[in-house]
Amino acid sequence: MTNKVLNWGLLSTARINEALITPLNTSKRNRLAAVASRSQSTADAYAHQWNIPRALGSYEALLADPDIDVIYNPLPNHLHAEWTIKALRAGKHVLCEKPLALTLTEVDDIAAATRETGKVAAEAFMYRHHSQTVKVKEIVESGQLGSLRIVRGAFSFTLTREGDIRLQKETGGGSIWDVGCYPISYARYIAGGNPQEVYGAQILSDEGVDLVFVGQMHFSDEVNAQFNCGFKLPSEQFMEVVGTEGVLRIPLPFKPNRKEEIYLTRDGNTEKIKIPGQELYIGEVEDMYDAVVAGSAPRVSLADSRGNTATILALLESARMGKPVSL
Repeated sequence: MTNKVLNWGLLSTARINEALITPLNTSKRNRLAAVASRSQSTADAYAHQWNIPRALGSYEALLADPDIDVIYNPLPNHLHAEWTIKALRAGKHVLCEKPLALTLTEVDDIAAATRETGKVAAEAFMYRHHSQTVKVKEIVESGQLGSLRIVRGAFSFTLTREGDIRLQKETGGGSIWDVGCYPISYARYIAGGNPQEVYGAQILSDEGVDLVFVGQMHFSDEVNAQFNCGFKLPSEQFMEVVGTEGVLRIPLPFKPNRKEEIYLTRDGNTEKIKIPGQELYIGEVEDMYDAVVAGSAPRVSLADSRGNTATILALLESARMGKPVSL
């Protein structure tokens, strides 16, 4: 057993940081030690607001801090790969917000940096660490649904804030990168691999980012997946897994609470399955500790992240071309 505690640093004062602050403050194996901003005054104000021990006035200062073990990278999408690689080469482990990268070359460069440095990098798909997701995978693999046939889901909401960075093409905006990546990731996880062929359709903004995206994915063994996502749709999230003998419905697959219920229907009868929950983001924090200290493989591997990136890129290409695309 080791008594080592990992010191974490937040790379910017992004709003999504708030999801990590509570887990880092409650974990016995991890500690929130610092936050960095592009200005010292902003970092100071944020550190005071959240009771963070140290405030640094540049991202470079955080990467150079010898006391920091892990960097949480919540920067805009187009900066994820650049700063993840910089952090790895500075000797830090990295938990990077999704999407890990916007191109396959960027994913490969991150993987190369982990090999060069011996450091860990992982994509922050928090739902993958929740007990509900583990239970869903267990039910599918148990055969209770029969042979897997269809996975379908949605993640959408109405984005009303003008000038939101998620609406800007140059920063990696678009609903498929922001929320569509979740049902895509979930379907790939349940299907056990990458699709062989995809088809996508989209509604674009004047700036050229997808406001609504609808996709289909064809996997091997007669498994198909369908999803929709969007910024101009009612708030919705769900996943359904359909087999030859049953249907499993997951009402809150991506942001489950401490106590959730999923529903298994077989032979016309529906069973409610209660899930003993956990704080949503604690799993990815503890998973990083296990990967760094115990040497276990991160639950979301870089190969998995590469597969998700490849699938999204193929769906976007299909939507542009108006025809199916093979992976």
